[in-house]
Amino acid sequence: MSRRVLILTHPTRPAAVHTAESVASGLRDRGMTPIEESEVDDGDIELAIVLGGDGTILRAAELIRGRETPLVGINLGHVGFLAESEVDRVADVVRRAAERDYVVEERMTLDVTVQRPDSDELHHGWAINEASVEKSERERMIEVAIGIDERGLSTFGCDGVVLATPTGSTAYAFSAGGPVVWPDVEAMLLTPISAHALFARPLVVGPDSRMSVEILARSYSSAVVWCDGRRRIDAPPGSHIDVVRGAEPVRLARLNLAPFTDRLVGKFNLPVAGWRGGREAP
Repeated sequence: MSRRVLILTHPTRPAAVHTAESVASGLRDRGMTPIEESEVDDGDIELAIVLGGDGTILRAAELIRGRETPLVGINLGHVGFLAESEVDRVADVVRRAAERDYVVEERMTLDVTVQRPDSDELHHGWAINEASVEKSERERMIEVAIGIDERGLSTFGCDGVVLATPTGSTAYAFSAGGPVVWPDVEAMLLTPISAHALFARPLVVGPDSRMSVEILARSYSSAVVWCDGRRRIDAPPGSHIDVVRGAEPVRLARLNLAPFTDRLVGKFNLPVAGWRGGREAP
């Protein structure tokens, strides 16, 4: 049986095309079958090797959703928080893919439901990093009510609200002032964006909670729900948005089992000079 491996590249980076050719050649040399995005069908795909940054990895996850195929990212971007390897280690990624020398880690996702006021129809979405509820007009705020587990919590005007997974805590939610959450923590985050309120702190809730945002009828602007910044659902005033833990996780092939702390330090170039590992100073 053919061991098919999807290779997905960043569409506008010449370096990605060259690297993809190298990966494909290495896979063939090891008896595996590289396939491109246009060749994805109902057949089994053992692994997806993604060349690019986090945006390309999110696109790959969308492409193979519904399968149990793990993803491994080779970073050609800037931070590349979801990527597992850098471009100078391509040969090692190919070797370990052929030997199945990786650990599959499941990451929480979000399921999103939007109900508009003028219809009983429910609009559904999903996200790996976050669902962001944002104003659709730059010059106007949206008025929102937020709730947890079907209980109202607060009402305020704002530019938006970010509803995130632990994986997404280093993405948009981080930029909005939310906390960094270790990926093995089962939790969800709610972070207001530029809220006009005394109580507008980031919230961390349990994995079985339901986070809700209502676009109040008096809102100055309609809203847009963006799932990972890729999939859009319009939410006019009167809309109700629910976000819960996703039924289907995303699977990442881990090559490096170093602690998440090391990844934070490396990706953000954090200063650690002076850290003594808990030893007492002389």
